[in-house]
Amino acid sequence: MSVWQPSAPCTPRACIEPTGSVTAVPRAVARIAAVTILMIVGIGLSPLGGKIPAEWVKRWCRWIVRAAGVQVRITGAAAPTGGLLLVANHISWLDIPLLAAVRPARMLAKSDIRQWPVAGPVAARGALFIDRNRLRALPGTVARIADALRDGQAVGVFPEGSTWCGRAQGNFRRAVFQAALDAGVPVQPVRLQYRVTGGPSSTAPAFIGDDSLLASVWRVVSARGLVAEVEVRPVIPPGSHPDRRSLARAAQPGATAQPDWTHAALVA
Repeated sequence: MSVWQPSAPCTPRACIEPTGSVTAVPRAVARIAAVTILMIVGIGLSPLGGKIPAEWVKRWCRWIVRAAGVQVRITGAAAPTGGLLLVANHISWLDIPLLAAVRPARMLAKSDIRQWPVAGPVAARGALFIDRNRLRALPGTVARIADALRDGQAVGVFPEGSTWCGRAQGNFRRAVFQAALDAGVPVQPVRLQYRVTGGPSSTAPAFIGDDSLLASVWRVVSARGLVAEVEVRPVIPPGSHPDRRSLARAAQPGATAQPDWTHAALVA
C-alpha cells in the first residue's frame, strides 16, 4: 500500500443498504439499456472532442445519471472558465458524470478504468491516467495535470484516492493540489451526496471495497427515489493559499456523517 493508494474502511457488507426487488427487474433492465445507449452515443461523438459545446456535454452527463434512475440537483454558482482544478469527494461511479455536469473536464483516473465495459473507451479518449501502484510516477502525473491546467483545461480529481460510502469520508490527498499551485489556477470544490427523495442520505450508489461494478450499477438502477445532490462551493482563487497542504484543507468538504449513524467499518 502506497501513500497514493489509500483505502477506505467502507465495505458493501458494513455500509450499503439493500435496494430493489423482483418487481424492479424490468425497470432496472430498461435503465441499463438507456445508459448503454447514451454511452455508445458518447463513444461515437468523442472524436469530435472540443468541437462539442460544453453545455451539450454537461447535458449528456446529466442524462446518463438520470437514465440510471437518479435525479440530479446542482446548486451553487457556475464553475469558472479557463484552467481549473475540479475536486470532489468520491462515493460512486456516478460521481464522474456528475462532476462533468458541473464543468466538462479531463478526469484523473486509475489506469484500470481503461478495462471497464463501455465506459472505458470513453475515458480513454481524454482522461489522465495514473498507475497507483507506482509512487514514482506521481510527480510526472502532477506535471501532466499542471500542463493541462496551463493550457486552459479543466481537470477533475477525486483527492480522497478511494471511494467512501457517503456517510463517512476520507481526507483529501495533497499531491494533486500542487498542480494548481504550479499552474496558478483556481480550485473548484464540489460536494457530492446521495439521498432518497424526502429522506436521509443513501449509501446505495456507493462503489466501495470489493464491490463489483456490475453489482453497483444494478443496485443503482433497481433503486427507487435516489437523488444526487451536487453542491458547487465557492471557488478558491490562485494565490490564496501558500502550500498544497492548506489548499487541500480548504477544498475538503465538511463531515457528511449523520449524528445518529455509526459507521460499522470504522468501529469494528
